[in-house]
This record gives sequence, structure tokens and C-alpha cells, in this order.
Amino acid sequence: MDAYALQRSWDQVTTFGDQVPLYFYSHLFVSHPEVRTMFPLSMSNQRDKFVGALGRIVSHADQIEKDAAFLRHLGRDHRKYAVMAEHYDVVGASLCATLMHFLGSEWDEELAAHWTAAYQVVARIMVEAAENSSESSPDYWEADVVSAERRTMDLTLLTVRPRSPFQFRPGQSVSMEIPQRPRQWRYFSPANAPRHDGSIDLHVQQIDGGQVSPAVVRSLKAGDVVKLGAPVGERLTRREGDPRELLLVAGGTGLAPLLAVLEQIDNEWQRTGIGPLVHLLHGVRMPWHLYDRPRLRQLAELRPWFEYTEVVSDDASYPGTRGKVGTVAARQLLTGRTAMVCGGPQMVAHTLEQLAAAGMQPEHIQYEHFYYAAAGEHAAGQETPSDDQQAQPPRIGVPDAALDPGRGVPAPDARARRGKGLRIPRSAG
Repeated sequence: MDAYALQRSWDQVTTFGDQVPLYFYSHLFVSHPEVRTMFPLSMSNQRDKFVGALGRIVSHADQIEKDAAFLRHLGRDHRKYAVMAEHYDVVGASLCATLMHFLGSEWDEELAAHWTAAYQVVARIMVEAAENSSESSPDYWEADVVSAERRTMDLTLLTVRPRSPFQFRPGQSVSMEIPQRPRQWRYFSPANAPRHDGSIDLHVQQIDGGQVSPAVVRSLKAGDVVKLGAPVGERLTRREGDPRELLLVAGGTGLAPLLAVLEQIDNEWQRTGIGPLVHLLHGVRMPWHLYDRPRLRQLAELRPWFEYTEVVSDDASYPGTRGKVGTVAARQLLTGRTAMVCGGPQMVAHTLEQLAAAGMQPEHIQYEHFYYAAAGEHAAGQETPSDDQQAQPPRIGVPDAALDPGRGVPAPDARARRGKGLRIPRSAG
């Protein structure tokens, strides 16, 4: 296959904007109406994500053959939609019809052969992964809602308990479907390490224009039954007993997966007395968005290896640390540490930029990104507004010009806490 021809032709097709997904789904549903029930009733939030992801993946098929891990996950994950092998032929035919429609005379026999070969690579990897996983795991897990606590005006702390064993690693994300919004799956990150009773905490923030998060915050209640997809993501996870010191940087409900990592470390420390130094910075717009403040402050008092900094961006009267959390994170001691960053796409991008400018090497910065969906869908506990709504800015950050750079920024966190009688090893990195 010709990678350049694939990418060039897809870039040309995307210039037609919304016409592309509209044509694709019209062709798909007219030619195979039986697949319509696999998609949500409202397609406004679905159409661009699916077609855009499909085009990007297939047009980069030369790279996929080198690293197919994310495609294997996609294949396993699509089992929750009741996708079977024959559905890949249906989608492939509609994709080629869409390309032919928009490329016109440029869609010749040679280009069609390149796209067909690339799509077959993608489909084969996904189908094989789905078939292999079906032997050891269900298509999805049913979970009972144990509690739904409205912690702030727009945020709910949800606890669910899967009805069958559900394994995940701290820092991963899981997709969830709620009964109030059938066939509309959204990704959320467990805010805890695995527990003996199997319960999982999820932090869900209501997003204006979102199709799912308002229903979770307002309507989901104890006793409801949700569905969970297989866990995904490795970049915010750490191996058990890893001694590397951590700088955890969270924006809004991006706190959730970092809390899971923090709980994993705390469990290890309670068992062995050994654990790395950890500094968590939680950035929010307003002080009342610091929804887990009491718990984290108490942990900082009780654990000599843990430091916690609250960062508020939009409240000029806040007496503590003010500014963008990424800017504050870059002023900390970075040498010998690994940074984990989670939040909205713009918050993550700004933090990565600030850490890099401060001299932190890319291999020491971990953040989750997904190849196959809009980044906003995977921001922990958040969702993307529907296409017919204007996207809202992230919940964190104001222009640098509005800040006093030196106001309330803590000095680099010293490591004096090390000498408190605990066996806390130096970083390996």
C-alpha cells in the first residue's frame, strides 16, 4: 500500500467537512438498515468521531502494522456494540463509497486497491482481537449503582459495583453506558485502586451541551444498572512497587485516575513501609471545584511521602496558589521525577509545554492520548459537547497576562520529608 497516497487522499476528503460523515452514514443505513440499531438515536455527537477516527486509522495503516496495540483494544472494545466480523465488510464498503464520491476522478483502480489493502489490515487486527478476547471476557459488564453523591453543582461522585469480576489497573479508563442514554458510551476513569468488594468510584462532571454527563449528574441513582466496557489505557499506570518519584498534575476531574495511582501507592506503603515521594497538584477554576480537598489535605498530614498543592486560576481573591496548574507544576523540582498529567486537552497541552520548557525530558512525562476518538471524550469524567453546540473552553486556566507570575506560587517542594524514619527510596529515573 502507498502510505502517501492514503494520507493525501484522506486529507483531501476531509476538506468537505460535515458532508463526509453525512454521506457515509446515509450510505451505510440505506444499504444496511439493520445496523442502524447499533448506533445512538442522536447521531450529532457520533458521526464525526467515528468517520474521522476510521479515516485517520486506515490512512496511517503503514504505522499500524508496527504497533497494533490500540487497534486490538478497539476490536475488543467494539464487542460491547455487538459488532461481528461481517459488520467490518459493511463499514468498509460504505467507506470506499464515500471516498469515491468525494474524490471523483482521482478514485481510480490503484488508489482503491491501496485503501482496500489498508482497511483489510485494520479489520483483520480488530476481528482477531475480538475473537480471542471472547474466550476469556464478556462483551460488557453489568454494574449496580451503589451511590450517586452530588458533590458540587455540576459534579457527581458515582460508585458502581460490577456483578462479575472486573479487573483494571489504577490509571486506566473504562467506558460506561447508562440506562437513561442507551448506546451512548462515554469514558470515565476509576478514582480508586482495585478493591476487595469490586466497587469503583467515578467522578462525573456535567458539561454544557453534553448528551450523557447531565443525565449522570442529574438522574442516575442508586439501584440503577449501568454497563462497563473493557478497561483501556496504559500511559497513566505504574507497575507495582515502582520507586520513581512522581509529580501528579490534574485539571478538574482529571484528578480521578491520579487518585487511583495515589491509592495504589498508599496501599503499598501501608503493606511495606516503602513508597516513592509524590506531589499532587490539582488545578481548578474556582475554589469550590476542589471537591476532594478534605481527603487530600488529611492524606498530606498523615503521609510523609505525600505533598498536595491546590491551584486556582479564576478567583483573584483566593489566598492560596493561583495560576495555571501547568505553570505551577513547571516551577517544582523536576529532576529525578516522572510527571503524570491528566485533564482537558488544552490543560494537558499547556502542561506538557510548560514541563518541556522547564527542562523535563519527554520520556519522563506521561499522559493519556487515544488514536481513535476525540480527545475530549477521554478526558477523565468529562465528555465532548454535541456537534450542534459550541464547544466550551476547558474548566481550567486563564490567560497568563491576567496572572501575577509570582503570586502564591510555592517554592520547589523540598525533599526534607524524606528523613522521617521511613524507608522511602530514591528515584530510579
